[in-house]
Amino acid sequence: MGHHVGEDIRSLRKSRGMTLYELAGDVGRSVGWLSQVERGQTAPSVHDLGQIADRLGVNISFFFRSSSRAPEERGLVLRAADRTPIGSQESGLVEELLSPTLSGSFEMIKSIFAPRSSSGGRRKARPKEDGGVLISGRLTLIVGDREIRLEPGDSFQFRETDYAWRNDGDEPAIAIWIVSPPIY
Repeated sequence: MGHHVGEDIRSLRKSRGMTLYELAGDVGRSVGWLSQVERGQTAPSVHDLGQIADRLGVNISFFFRSSSRAPEERGLVLRAADRTPIGSQESGLVEELLSPTLSGSFEMIKSIFAPRSSSGGRRKARPKEDGGVLISGRLTLIVGDREIRLEPGDSFQFRETDYAWRNDGDEPAIAIWIVSPPIY
C-alpha cells in the first residue's frame, strides 16, 4: 500500500468535515494510529481500511487505484484502466475520479448523467468552486435561480452556490467536472 493511501484518507476526512478524533472513534482506533496512517508511517490492515472506506463513503478499491503502476507514476498519473466508477445508473449519475491524488488544490471528475435523470433537488452550497465542460449530450444546470442549458463544448464555473442538474435527453450527458478544494 503506497503513501498516497494516507494522503487520500486525510483529504477525504477533511472534505467531509471530520476530525481525526471522530474518524478514529468510528473505526475503533486511536487518534495516534490514524495520524500515523495519514502521514504514511503505518499501513492499515484491509479490515481497518474497509471500515475507513465505509465511514468516508467510498469503496475500498478506491485506495488501491494505480497500485500496480510504477512508483514514479503514483500521485502523478492515473491510468484510465485504474479509475473506479462511483455511483450507479439507478441514481442517474456515475462518476470517475480523474485526479491521481486528492492532496492538490482541485480534483477532476468525469460525470456521466443518465438519460432522463436529475439530481433530485438542489445540492447545498459548500465552501468550494465548481467548473467544467460538457463533452457530449445535453445537460441543464440550475445554479442559484438561473437555469442554463449546456451543449457539447460549453463550459461553466460557479462558487459557493446551491445547484441542481437535469438531463432531459435520451442519451447520456458526459462532463468533466473540476472541484476546488477536493471533496472526494
